[in-house]
Amino acid sequence: MESLPSQHFLSLGRPDAVSGPPPGTVDTTTLAAHDFDVDNRSGFMPPQVPVRRLPSSWELWEVALDEAMAGGLQLGDKPDLSEREVTNAEEWRVRVRSLPVLPITELKNSEVNLRRGHLVLAWVMHYYIQTHSATADVHIPPSITLPLLQICAQLQLPPVLTYADNTFYNWDLKVHQGENEIPRLDNLRCPILFTGTEDEQEFYLASTRIELRGVEALELMRATMDEAFVGDDIALRRITSFLLRLAVVIKDLRELLLGVRKGCNPDVFYNQVRPWLRGLNSSNRKWIFEGLEDDPSLTEPPELSGPSAGQSPLIHALDIFLGVDRFSHAGSNSSPGVAALSFLDRMQLYMARHHRAFLNHLKSNPRPLRDIVLSADNVPLLEAYNNAVVALKEFRDAHMIIITMYIVGPSRRAQPIAAAPAEGATAASEYSGPAPLKGTGGTDVVNFLKGVRDSTAEALIH
Repeated sequence: MESLPSQHFLSLGRPDAVSGPPPGTVDTTTLAAHDFDVDNRSGFMPPQVPVRRLPSSWELWEVALDEAMAGGLQLGDKPDLSEREVTNAEEWRVRVRSLPVLPITELKNSEVNLRRGHLVLAWVMHYYIQTHSATADVHIPPSITLPLLQICAQLQLPPVLTYADNTFYNWDLKVHQGENEIPRLDNLRCPILFTGTEDEQEFYLASTRIELRGVEALELMRATMDEAFVGDDIALRRITSFLLRLAVVIKDLRELLLGVRKGCNPDVFYNQVRPWLRGLNSSNRKWIFEGLEDDPSLTEPPELSGPSAGQSPLIHALDIFLGVDRFSHAGSNSSPGVAALSFLDRMQLYMARHHRAFLNHLKSNPRPLRDIVLSADNVPLLEAYNNAVVALKEFRDAHMIIITMYIVGPSRRAQPIAAAPAEGATAASEYSGPAPLKGTGGTDVVNFLKGVRDSTAEALIH
């Protein structure tokens, strides 16, 4: 495949976390950046290891996160929680409540540090919330509320853990072999974990590997869009070959998704990892952000979903590029009281704003691929397009397999526990019984994924 033009948006250099951007390239360390933050080597992921620590002015946030991980804080609704574990969590929360409200004025100068600030404070907030009892409303102290919501206003992100936090900015290399080394699928680890288990790490890394493998898909999209502007017979033959290759890449994504089974135990995920990731939409209690009156520019977030695969910009890009989004993104919202957007459209609000801009760029393509296929009267092109759609549908079949293994199965096994007295109940009991099973994004996960999978199949052209 031909190399990218030097000025193409996928060829734009991305900034080094320390030395800044290469000469002559857009500076994405500032909030003035207008590129798509997509790298032709690593896709939506940063090509270099994310910054591991904030500058000293915000060291107190880093220390709070360090103490939470080192202290082995436990879920507040863990069965048989010991008095020592309860005390340990409360002592940590007292220290968090006593933290000063650190200003973010200087933090605004660096997009990289703002992202790190969002990650650290969101993790601290989830520790703070999930170490409480599962039924008690949680008052989030100003030491978290104010800087987190101020950072979110800059990044245009919600104040909650996101897919991007855990997938794009929570990785390091197992072995550092040289400066500016590009991440590889087999050389990744996660430095921040709630449980410290290999299961949790593999759950996050499954998505990270999918995003990395998706780099070729982004290049195929770019090449296809370029050929679409030419539109002659040679261009159609090239687009056909690109689509055949895209189907292969999507099949690889499917295998990487199923590969999570090798390192992540379903019961460990469901009972020990998943509860930490719950957003407000998956909770039966209120999250009360204290201190908002001290900054009139801030507002109470209307809804907060936990990190979800539905927040993957790569999968959204595939939907949009293939024209599947008009089928898969249809449907009503599953969250009461939230503006009527489809779940997948709503999940775009949890993506980095540069990545949302990338998706909007794809949507605004004046020559959509699906329209070209429909109007070309070209059998090989039609078959190649359908092959890619089938591959995407099979990817969603695999997602259903994972949901069955990691949510449906453990939920059923947890039902006998749910019938026990309250002090013996687990977080899993929240989702057992006749109530719909919720994904980490807060949606009725089984019916939602079935609907998206079936809608994807409807995109086939007959």
